[in-house]
Amino acid sequence: MKKQYFHAPEQKEETKHGEPYFPVQKYITRLSEEYPAVTTHWHEEAELTLIVKGKCHYQVDLVDYEVKEGDLLFVPPLFLHAISKGRCEEFISETYVFHLNFLGGNSTDICSTRYLVPIMNQEFAMPCLITGKHSVYASLRKVFDQITSLYDENVDGYELALKALLLQAIFLLLQYSKKITKKEKEQHSEKLKSVLDYIGEHYAEPISIAELAELCYFSEYHFMRFFKKHMNMTCVEYMNNFRLEKAVELFEQGHLSIIEVSMSVGFRNLSYFHRAFKKKYGMTPLTFINKLKNTVR
Repeated sequence: MKKQYFHAPEQKEETKHGEPYFPVQKYITRLSEEYPAVTTHWHEEAELTLIVKGKCHYQVDLVDYEVKEGDLLFVPPLFLHAISKGRCEEFISETYVFHLNFLGGNSTDICSTRYLVPIMNQEFAMPCLITGKHSVYASLRKVFDQITSLYDENVDGYELALKALLLQAIFLLLQYSKKITKKEKEQHSEKLKSVLDYIGEHYAEPISIAELAELCYFSEYHFMRFFKKHMNMTCVEYMNNFRLEKAVELFEQGHLSIIEVSMSVGFRNLSYFHRAFKKKYGMTPLTFINKLKNTVR
């Protein structure tokens, strides 16, 4: 199977990971000075990740983690998560995104009803960061390495073995998990998801703080404090970053009119777009476009 690279997914991803009958996909994430972050997003699939190179800052379900080379991460379904590069020159991770239905989450047996469905419903508190010091690390790392070997070799029957290995990974993580009830933090997570979804759908339009606050039933003051606390940036900073990443996607797709791209991603002031772009990427939009042209050649 072909490796894929991603930089900035949508908040609620519409991407289909893998095939309908084999919803497993491998991704290699590279963060650098040009692409320093994967913006906050969420999806129905789970993720199992190995940090291959460098250090970075992960946020999973509004909890911050500092991760380094060799660490493993598990992101359960529907959890908000984001990545931002640390001070290292380059960050690389290898991730397997998989739907729990592939493991039997949509069946009616005891494995589904007792374990897989509760995981999908966020009823288990599962370890997200597994470092070399964790008791389960050696066993889980062995499983991860076996998944990598099978996925890359693509031998007959590898789908069966991958399914068994992913189930084994879930089994290992469950040994360090516990049942939980709905908490205030989870309610906050749902509110934040609704805001990020709204921004993802309407970023090309003017968006006011008032309409975002209304989604959460907060005052504007409370909303701005809430957003800054959980996202480590203001709402305006987040919207600018999201729009700039969309602009980069359009430039990479061959849309080279700076003013058209600026307007289509929600910037109504061209000079403001230039300043924001240069601040984020260290170059003007025109320089970025010229670099893309040189790369193609």
